[in-house]
Amino acid sequence: MRVAFAVASLLTVVAAPPGGDIDLDVRAVMTRYLRFSAGDLADVQNGKVVRHSTDASAPGELAVAGAVRIRATKTAFLDRVRDIAQFKRGPDILQIGRFSAPPVLQDLDALTIDKDDFDPRTCRLGDCDIRLPAESIRRFQHEPSAALFKQVLLDHVIAYEKGNANGRIAEYDDDARPIRPQEEFEGVLRDTPSLGALVPGLPDHLRHYPSDRVDNSEDFLYWSKERFGIAPFITVTHVTIVCPSPRTCVVTTKDVYSSRYIDASLALSIATDARSDPEHFYLVYVNRSRASALKGGLASLRRALAGRRARGSLEDNLKSIKNQLEQAR
Repeated sequence: MRVAFAVASLLTVVAAPPGGDIDLDVRAVMTRYLRFSAGDLADVQNGKVVRHSTDASAPGELAVAGAVRIRATKTAFLDRVRDIAQFKRGPDILQIGRFSAPPVLQDLDALTIDKDDFDPRTCRLGDCDIRLPAESIRRFQHEPSAALFKQVLLDHVIAYEKGNANGRIAEYDDDARPIRPQEEFEGVLRDTPSLGALVPGLPDHLRHYPSDRVDNSEDFLYWSKERFGIAPFITVTHVTIVCPSPRTCVVTTKDVYSSRYIDASLALSIATDARSDPEHFYLVYVNRSRASALKGGLASLRRALAGRRARGSLEDNLKSIKNQLEQAR
C-alpha cells in the first residue's frame, strides 16, 4: 500500500503542469497574452525572476513582462502600493506625492521646477522643453513661471478626476508634430487584452474614468519627478486596485501626464496567491508604453536599446519588491 501510494504521488507530481501552483485563470493570461512558456512558468514557480519583451503592434511601442514568486501575502503588496511614496522610493525618484481627494494646489508644494526641468521663459509653440497644450504655451509667454505650470497640471488632474474635457490636456504642442495622449493610450489599451481577460470591465474603467467604474475598485492619483535620460521628467499616474476573486488582485497604473519621453503608458500587476501555500504569492507584471523617440530614423536600434534597458529595469524592480516584502515579514 505504501509503495503504491508513493508511486501514485510521484506520477501526480510528474503530470502536474508547469506553473501548476499559479491560479488557473492567471496562468491562462500569462501563456495566452504575455508569452510565458512552460519553461518560464516552471522557473517562476521555482523562485526565479523571469522577464522578456512582448509583441508591439505600433511604431514607437515597447512592451515587457515579468513574474516572480514572493514569500509574503498579496495583502502586504497592496498595502505597499497604497503607500506609493514609500513604495516607489529609490535613487531615480527625485520627488513624489499623492493627490488629495479632491486634488488641491497644496498637493504640489513639494514639486520643484528648476532649469533642469524647463525654462518657462523660452517655451514657445512647437518649441518647448516640456509637453504642454498650445493654450498653456501661449500663457507662458505672458506669465513665465513655475506656479503657472503647477496650476495647469492641477487643472488637468481635476478635469481628469471629474471626467471633464474642459481643463484636460488633450494634445501636446511643444514640438512640430502634435501628440494626442488619449489617442495613444487608446492604442496601448487595445494592445493589452490581458487587462480585460481578468477583469472584463477594467478597460472601460480606464478609458472612461470616472464613468463606467468597476465595482469595488480603489483609485488614486499621484505625481512624481523622476530621473531619466538627459533630463528628469514630471508625471501624473492613475492607480487602480481591484480584486476579481479572493485569490487574485489586479493593480493598473495609467500615465495621465508626462512632461517628457512618454506618449502613453499602461502597467498591469497581477498579485495571485500560490495554490500550495497562502504565505506565498505570485507577482506578474506587464508594461506597455509608446514614445515618439522610438519612431522614425534609427528607430529599430533605439527600440532595441530601450527594450534591453526596460527588461533590466523590470528584473531589478521585481527583485527589489521581493526583497522588501520578504524582509518585512
